[in-house]
Amino acid sequence: MAATRLPYIRMILGGRFPQITKELHQQYGNVVRIAPNELSFIDGTAWKTIYGTRAGHSQKPKDNRFYVPPAGEAPSIITSNDADHSRFRRLLSHGFSDSSLRSQEPIIKGYIDLLVQRLHENMEGGTKAVDMVAWYNFTAFDIIGDLVFGEPFNCLENSDYHQWVSIIFSTLKYGAYTNVCRRFPGSKYVLSCILPEKIASQRTKHLGLTRAKVHGRINKSNERPDFFANILKHQNTEKGCSVPELISNSSTLIIAGSETTATLLSGVTYLLLKNPRVLAKLQDEIRSAFAQERDITLEACNKLKYCLAVLTETLRVYPPVSIGLPRIVDSEGDMIAGNWVPKGTIVSVPQLAANHSPTNFTDPEQFIPERHLHDPRFENDSKTAMQPFSLGPRNCIGRNLAYVEMRLIIARMIFNFDMELDQPEQDWMDQDSFLLWDKPKLMIKLKPRVQPQ
Repeated sequence: MAATRLPYIRMILGGRFPQITKELHQQYGNVVRIAPNELSFIDGTAWKTIYGTRAGHSQKPKDNRFYVPPAGEAPSIITSNDADHSRFRRLLSHGFSDSSLRSQEPIIKGYIDLLVQRLHENMEGGTKAVDMVAWYNFTAFDIIGDLVFGEPFNCLENSDYHQWVSIIFSTLKYGAYTNVCRRFPGSKYVLSCILPEKIASQRTKHLGLTRAKVHGRINKSNERPDFFANILKHQNTEKGCSVPELISNSSTLIIAGSETTATLLSGVTYLLLKNPRVLAKLQDEIRSAFAQERDITLEACNKLKYCLAVLTETLRVYPPVSIGLPRIVDSEGDMIAGNWVPKGTIVSVPQLAANHSPTNFTDPEQFIPERHLHDPRFENDSKTAMQPFSLGPRNCIGRNLAYVEMRLIIARMIFNFDMELDQPEQDWMDQDSFLLWDKPKLMIKLKPRVQPQ
């Protein structure tokens, strides 16, 4: 790895980057070289130095070769420079604010109602297993479609994937190939030689669907309070977005706003069913807190401390973004976690490796929500090592929305159903990763919960 990027390329295209990086840190310690000019850190203090801002240091620029190229002809909020990022974030922040999400709670709740209804229709009294990865994807995709564009993709209505959902993962795999190819001269030619035809065609289809959706939304009235409403108010001004920028950012919102939430919900369901003690404790909290289903509101869910601890522990054990998001050390060089790092070095904190390190967490491989509830057994855990939504000016803008969806959906699932794994012997979490986890089906047997009289 000090001599060549070939091992890095093999990890990226093989989908095993998080697991191999985790093993390297367990063997070599808190800082590991993963390519000739790239270092991986798991010390909690590295987060602020790499991703935050400090006096005398500007933001470290992203290594944009790593990220999926934007869907349009313009950069997105992820790949933009600092000035454009600030402009995009100001336009989008209104839609992700607490007040906006509270006003959108009835919309979100409507899709969760439909999820519960569809699961009752499909479970056949517990004799038929359902794929919860698919159902969580349907729900998250419909919600983000409605919040961004003012209309759902009707996945829940049709009990099936919209064609857009089914090709999203090809876009992420496309990013893995471009990450590799951009590191060579003639990257476009190299990409044309190695990119599988299916991924290329589905990427093209994704771009076409995104463009059509954006142009359709622009041509509608601007009365409905979706994310575009605030953005379009500033159309044709310096504060606004061009149409190519709308296309790029819409693609980012759809992927980041659906796939990550569905991944976390799938992970928490699996981990609960593999840990009966935790499941029983969560069932007791939720089922004793609510006498009727209509009582399960956002405000009420915010008071469920064990539920939040369960979700936080899932983010630690099974982070949706499991790899490090690379930045480039600025021209002065920098001290990172006690190590002098010269200018131009690519640096990152990989979440899976940091979250599973015994130097950061007691019993790191165990699923124990109590570690987030001041249990003295875990008083030496590193509170700074775990940053599931990243850190600094470019942290995840959708954090509030993610917690709203996760809390409401898991509370409704636990309130309504008794669940068990259809294939308990399967290690469902042994997955490849292409920025996000490539999840297999999660087959669950659901039974209607027998409510006390």
